[in-house]
Amino acid sequence: MTVHFIGAGPGAPDLLTLRGRDLIAASPVCLYAGSLVPEGVLAHCPPGARIVNTAPLSLDQIVQEIQHAHARGQDVARLHSGDLSVWSAMGEQLRALREAGIPYTVTPGVPSFAAAAATLGAELTLPGMSQSVVLTRTSGRASPMPEGEALANFARTGATLAIHLSVHVLRQVVQDLLPHYGADCPVAVVWRASWPDERVVQGTLATIEAAMDEGIDRTALILVGRNLGAADFGHSRLYAADYDRRYRPIGAAPRFPESGA
Repeated sequence: MTVHFIGAGPGAPDLLTLRGRDLIAASPVCLYAGSLVPEGVLAHCPPGARIVNTAPLSLDQIVQEIQHAHARGQDVARLHSGDLSVWSAMGEQLRALREAGIPYTVTPGVPSFAAAAATLGAELTLPGMSQSVVLTRTSGRASPMPEGEALANFARTGATLAIHLSVHVLRQVVQDLLPHYGADCPVAVVWRASWPDERVVQGTLATIEAAMDEGIDRTALILVGRNLGAADFGHSRLYAADYDRRYRPIGAAPRFPESGA
C-alpha cells in the first residue's frame, strides 16, 4: 500500500501529468482538495473507488482516512492543486505518514504561475532583463511570512514576482512595490488560470487597482515585472549562429569537439 501525492495541475483537467493520471486510475481510494481540484480529474478514478473531498476535513481526519486505507491494503491517490512543492500543506501530511510508517510517493504537477504565464504568452525570464522569478505571498491567517521575506526585499532584486494568495491585499502589494519597480511597471492578475472561467486583468502598478474586476478573489495570481509584455529585450545566445554549443560545434577548434552535431 502506498499513498501517492499528486499535483493535479492549475485547473484544466488535461493539464494533469500522465503519471498522475495512471496513479489515480490504479488507486481504489482518492482524497482530493475539492475547493481547488477540478472534478474532471476524478474521472480517472477506477469504478467503485472511495472518493473523499478533504476540503472540510482536519489534518487528523485526513490522516485517519489514509490509515483506514492502509489497514485495507489500498493505495491512495492524494490530489492537491497545482504543484505540491509550494503552499500545498503536503509537508505536514508526509510527516504524519513517516511517523506512522506509511509509504508514499510524490508526483509533481503544473504550477499555477506557469499556467498564468502561458495564458499571457509570457516568458518570465528574458535576456538582458530579469533572469529570476520569485514565488512568494503575503502574510495570511494560515501562514505568516517569516521576517526578511517582505515584498520590498524581493522587489529590490528587480526579479519577476509571482505573488500568490494576495489579491485581497492588492493595494498593499502595489504600495510595497511602487518604490522599487516604478508606476509604469507591468502587472497582470490572472484569476483561475486554465479554468473555463479564467479571467485576466492587465495594467501597471499605477493602474491595476482601478482596472480590477469584481469577483476576482483568492484564486488569483499577481505577476509583476518588466518582462511582462516586453518587446525590446535582447536575443539569447543559445540560438546565435556563432554560438559554439555541445550539439552545434562552431569553428576550427570547437569547445566540445567530440560531441557531434
